[in-house]
Amino acid sequence: MQTIQFRQSLFWDTDPKKIDVDTNAKYIIERIMDFGTDNEVRWMRKQYSKQLLLHVCETSKQLHKSSKTLWTILTNQ
Repeated sequence: MQTIQFRQSLFWDTDPKKIDVDTNAKYIIERIMDFGTDNEVRWMRKQYSKQLLLHVCETSKQLHKSSKTLWTILTNQ
């Protein structure tokens, strides 16, 4: 799978180099859904399954309400 170098501004509360794309998938997805660039969104959609993206939308307590609504619609298409 394609690798990505995470922006510090996207993960302001941790060292982006220490983020594991599998272990920290929910955390990564939430941040990208709320604050991601076009390239980060494209990477996320290739990296993670549609089912996982939808699951994060449905269960996240961190996603902004507008992001949750948008991504629920986008992942149900």
